[in-house]
Amino acid sequence: MAKSSGLNTRRAAARVTVAAVTAALVATGTGAAFAADAPGRSASQVSAGAKASGVTKYGVATPSVAAKTNALYGMDSKGDLYGYWPDSTGTLGPRQPTGYGFQDARFITQVDQDKNGESDGIWDVTAGQLSYTKFDTAPVPVGGGWNIYNRVLSTGNLGGAAYDDLLARDSSGVLWLYLGYGNGKLTSRYKVGGGWNAYTDLAGKGDLTGDGKDDIVAKDTSGVLWLYKGTGNSKSPFAARTRIGSGWNTYNTLLSVGDINHDGITDLLARDKNGALWLYKGTGKASAPYASRVKIGSSGWNTYRILY
Repeated sequence: MAKSSGLNTRRAAARVTVAAVTAALVATGTGAAFAADAPGRSASQVSAGAKASGVTKYGVATPSVAAKTNALYGMDSKGDLYGYWPDSTGTLGPRQPTGYGFQDARFITQVDQDKNGESDGIWDVTAGQLSYTKFDTAPVPVGGGWNIYNRVLSTGNLGGAAYDDLLARDSSGVLWLYLGYGNGKLTSRYKVGGGWNAYTDLAGKGDLTGDGKDDIVAKDTSGVLWLYKGTGNSKSPFAARTRIGSGWNTYNTLLSVGDINHDGITDLLARDKNGALWLYKGTGKASAPYASRVKIGSSGWNTYRILY
């Protein structure tokens, strides 16, 4: 467990940053919306030191550039954020405090805005407002009205442009795609299609099939997992679904943060109802995108209300 002193240090530094940015925005007449959003919230990346130690330990000079390589982050009931950097064996390093103040967030998802294969910030939805927080900077509001959605997540680049995009599902089951500009802002939404309320989980963060296009998986209410291959076309981002397998209702959360074991292929994480964490290593094959599961966390992962 991380010591509280580290988190307190981050909080103090973040408050200085927030105050400075807020003052600058107010001085230019653009701070009214921001000032209500910024105080008391901070998000940072897993430290470079943790990444270096994990990579060096297992003899990998650099993470694979063939797939996104990100830390796994979680938000607990207090709104505090923690991160775990994956090593080359597919396990996770020690947890690090990476933020606070998100106790009212409904959704949090990490995003790569500079195309380097690693996330550099988060989008969150709090009180119906979507905000973007570049790591170690103050949150900036993107837009309101996001309370109409019951699922919001970034699954990589789905629209064929350079930057990560955002998916949002409304209460009637319609899925919408917002294309990212690379600065936290988004285009107007594109309608993907209806019927997506059939799914209790959506997950993705990269290419699952080896064709260079980002894909997603979806778990339906009966526990069947489906693959939606990406097309790279913003107006029709997914091909027809194909069945992966059944029995996935043993998990209460599915998510992907990219390549966990540094083999260049996107993987899947699953948390079961007892709080254990499982890794499904990607194979790169559309017919069977995941290998058999491996337990990488025995218990305790239910402490996080949001994993991202």
